[in-house]
Amino acid sequence: MLMPSVFSDNFVEDMFDDFFFPATSYKQRNRSVAMNADVKEKKDSYEIALDLPGYDKNDVKVELSEGYLTISAKHSEDKEEKSKDERYIRKERYVGQVQRSFYVGDEITDEDIKASFTNGVLNLTVPKKEAKASVPEKKYIAIEG
Repeated sequence: MLMPSVFSDNFVEDMFDDFFFPATSYKQRNRSVAMNADVKEKKDSYEIALDLPGYDKNDVKVELSEGYLTISAKHSEDKEEKSKDERYIRKERYVGQVQRSFYVGDEITDEDIKASFTNGVLNLTVPKKEAKASVPEKKYIAIEG
C-alpha cells in the first residue's frame, strides 16, 4: 500500500508496510517472535514457559517422539472492517503456525510431562531422569586347546 490508511489500527504500521521494507515489516517482526521460551532448571525437573499470545488452548499441540518434545500451534484470525453501506474498505486474514522442539531424552515418557495453559503462556514441567549408563558388555571368545 502506497498511502497510509486512516482505517488502520496503527497509522504508522501502514506507512511502513511491506511495500517499502519487505523483509523487516512491522507485521512480520511481531509475528516472528511468537513462542519465546524460558527454561528454568529446578532440583528434580525443568520448567519451560512458552509465550503464545493470541493463541487458544485448542490451537496448541504438544507431542513427545523419539526423545524430542515438540510444541506446535496453529492460529487463524479474520479481521473485517466495513463502512455504513457494507462495501469492503478493508478485510484481513492471518493464518500462522509456529513450532519449537526440545530434546528431553529417551527416558522421558508422555505421562511424565505436565502441561498447563494460562493467559497465553504454555507451562511444561519435565522431570529430570538420569540416562541409563550403557556399559559395553565385553564378550570373550573361548580359546580351545
